[in-house]
Amino acid sequence: MLYYTDLEKKVFDLSLNSQINEYVIISGYVGSEPIRQLSTLPREIHKTVIYGMYGSDNISAPLHQTLINIHQNIENIDILYSTIPIHSKIYMGLLDNSIVKGFIGSANFSINGLRNDFKEVLADIDNSTFPNYEIYLNYVKEHSIPCIDKSIKVRKIVKIPRTTLKVQPLIANNICRATLLDNMGLVPEKSGLNWGLSKGHVSAGDAYIPIRLSYIRMFPKIFPPKKYIDGIVNTNTTGKKNRENDEVELIWDDGTVMVGLLEGQAYNKDDGMIYPKQLSSSPQKSIMGKYLRNRLGVSLNHTITKTDLLRYGRSHIDISLISDGVYYMDFSVNRSK
Repeated sequence: MLYYTDLEKKVFDLSLNSQINEYVIISGYVGSEPIRQLSTLPREIHKTVIYGMYGSDNISAPLHQTLINIHQNIENIDILYSTIPIHSKIYMGLLDNSIVKGFIGSANFSINGLRNDFKEVLADIDNSTFPNYEIYLNYVKEHSIPCIDKSIKVRKIVKIPRTTLKVQPLIANNICRATLLDNMGLVPEKSGLNWGLSKGHVSAGDAYIPIRLSYIRMFPKIFPPKKYIDGIVNTNTTGKKNRENDEVELIWDDGTVMVGLLEGQAYNKDDGMIYPKQLSSSPQKSIMGKYLRNRLGVSLNHTITKTDLLRYGRSHIDISLISDGVYYMDFSVNRSK
């Protein structure tokens, strides 16, 4: 059977609907949030996640450190990196080393791969092919190493000096410098960082980072178009019928991890496509807002101003895409950066 909605539920229900004592996931790219969620599965089930594309792409430092933390702090979870390029996405439930249930498809084990309906698919593995999958699994395991192995090669994050006014270093390193100021050079009083202070349907601390069309034009890989075509109604969305919002993973410079949401709609006349208008947090918009206010040292009811940002040390956030649906958010103020 083919599945293209609720993939996250399908993947996590596999261990609940089958008699298994081992759950193995091979995924071209991975995110830390789904791996962390594996801790909610029965403790007696051993979980193994294999990051497949390490063999060709290595892994970014922030994601690597996040996975090490999970590996070291959550019992009965092994995280491996394949030393040969593996782009497949396979989810296998095993009982005493034999597969009893599984899915295969295009969905990476990441928020972006599992939570965005119709974007990816999974299908049941045919029982008659289980022996072939076991051979493949053993081959991949033989060519994988633990995430804590000292030989792991890590891609360091490029840090662009926060005072630079040059666009070229940013473009060359695929880093989007998203300003927190408006066109007047001020912090908006009722939107952006201060969204929660507006009179709309908001909660205390709500905030978002604006995504300008100039960012979209300069960084198409960081901000891909939305899943619908302008003018075609999407009957499957639970929100507005002509809008789809993609959940992603955000890893901040201090190691904080949260779920992000690429939301809203911005029309790009250059290609006729619809793009996200802002980046917020999920499931509550206030998660990001409270986090940023804590870093700025201001209260929930304080109207953030440019003076607050200058006192903190920067008025922008550097955004880069470090894996499938995984973003690195740099709001650091280390004087050496």
